[in-house]
Amino acid sequence: MAPPPARTVTRERIADAALLVLEREGLTGLSMRKVAAEIGVQAASLYWHVRNKEELLDLLNDAIIADAELPPRTGDWRHQYLEYGRRYRALLLAKRDAAKVVAGRLAPGPHILAVLEDQLDRLRGAGFTDADAAMASYLLSAYVQGFVLQEQSPLSATEAAGAGRGQAAREAGDTFRALAPDTYPNLVALADDLTDPDMNTRFEFGLQRLADGLATRLPK
Repeated sequence: MAPPPARTVTRERIADAALLVLEREGLTGLSMRKVAAEIGVQAASLYWHVRNKEELLDLLNDAIIADAELPPRTGDWRHQYLEYGRRYRALLLAKRDAAKVVAGRLAPGPHILAVLEDQLDRLRGAGFTDADAAMASYLLSAYVQGFVLQEQSPLSATEAAGAGRGQAAREAGDTFRALAPDTYPNLVALADDLTDPDMNTRFEFGLQRLADGLATRLPK
């Protein structure tokens, strides 16, 4: 069978083109017209496969998750759960505005279905009730997505103007330290801790506490 013409439009080609536009122009620059141009067709050709931009985002959501690597089934449930969170964060950080695309969106494409099925199988196998397994899966996604949204957003006007995150954090720390200690004793005392730009430590702290809470739900 002869290969399809170079400009044949499929959902897979639309997803690949959308990823390229997202990486180049960010979510605000993503449009049906630009995705069509990336493929080399008119925007009208896309509407046979995706009816509007929201359906395009559903497709893009699943395309982002396509690169997810499932953690090995070694160690206990906690070890695997933590590794799921770390890998999901790395996946979202690797793609421009990925967290903005996936946050709060439940569009069950084939790649998302595979990840959810694997995750729920591990949690139920660890002894969580069905309700708790579903909640644990949801909370992990919500935590990682929310955290990466903050990581991919400017810390202040200083960072938005092109300065590094470290500089923006230092300026915020200087602001806290300059406050009147009688009025803001806690902000002054914790200025360094509040503005530490080490996001890895912050992420790990929250992830560990999430696992701590879930552990209390398992049968003794």
